[in-house]
Amino acid sequence: MRFVITWLSFLSMFLSGGAYSVQAAEKTYTNSIGMEFILITSGSFTMGADKNFEDAGDDETPQHRVTISKPFYLGKYEVTQAQWTAVMGNNPSNFKGRSNPVEQVSWHDAQEFIKRLNAKEGHNRYRLPTEAKWEYAARAGSTGAYSFGDDADDLGRYAWYEGNSGQKPHPVGQKEPNAWGLYDMPGNVWKWVRDWYGERYYSNSPGSDPTGPSSGSGRVTRGGAWNYTAWACRCASRGTAPPEYHFKDICLRLALSLE
Repeated sequence: MRFVITWLSFLSMFLSGGAYSVQAAEKTYTNSIGMEFILITSGSFTMGADKNFEDAGDDETPQHRVTISKPFYLGKYEVTQAQWTAVMGNNPSNFKGRSNPVEQVSWHDAQEFIKRLNAKEGHNRYRLPTEAKWEYAARAGSTGAYSFGDDADDLGRYAWYEGNSGQKPHPVGQKEPNAWGLYDMPGNVWKWVRDWYGERYYSNSPGSDPTGPSSGSGRVTRGGAWNYTAWACRCASRGTAPPEYHFKDICLRLALSLE
């Protein structure tokens, strides 16, 4: 009921000509299958890696200012195997566990999951986050290599990666969250995002709400994984994979628009 009231308040403001206010939205939201979402407010940040302080890849530069013009919800956790099974009726994961992130799902599989979940809930607001929204949420106001600073020795408090994972993913939410309250943004499994990958895209990326190149050979993945080094878990780290491929170290985290 609280969520319904929230959307009625949005409608009331729109019809009355009033300004949009994020204060009308709940800070958290839980959907019909138990997926929890955190409200990410709009704002601007510096996207990409600082080569003066990071061993950055060429595709992570140049740094550029990006504005996320509208608030959005982002999954508090990666999509779990229990949640995937509730929607899709199957579990393709290699490392089985109800609370483990679902893996061995392609980008196309992720789109089918989103399509079915939207139909189940009677709207079209679920989607993968754009790469810019993902990094904005991962940084949570920070400017360092990681959301907690630049010291990779602290990563084990926030992420499962090559140095502590035992070569497998783990149940979601066991490490510390970032400042937004999002868990496992770095590590555990890579996360599909919406964008096509472009090695030099940052050189001409729009300054507001970029959505990536119009085409490409692979989709972007973010966050690093259980079988990667700390370097891959940095906020600016970028991966890519063909959208039809299935890997044991790629999952998804959903965004939910407010519109």
